[in-house]
Amino acid sequence: MTHPETQLKRVHEKFQQLVKLHQMMQKENEKLKADFKRLTIRCDDLSKDVEKFRVQAEILKMTGSGLEEKEKKDLEKRLNQYVREIDRCIALLNE
Repeated sequence: MTHPETQLKRVHEKFQQLVKLHQMMQKENEKLKADFKRLTIRCDDLSKDVEKFRVQAEILKMTGSGLEEKEKKDLEKRLNQYVREIDRCIALLNE
């Protein structure tokens, strides 16, 4: 083989290696995208669960007997904040 033919053969082999590597990387990328989507959905589900449990804890505190005066005042403040935020949202919707 002549020198240019040898170089061409090496270039062709390197090109084939790059094509295989590219295909492997594409498969890995698709797998990572699927994993990311699955984990994002799981994270959203967990966030919803956290919020649900937080609300349940608040309800249990409100309905539980023997709330301390400080807890009652904190709860009242939070409820008032929620009411103000709801009123603000209603006002924005009416604009």
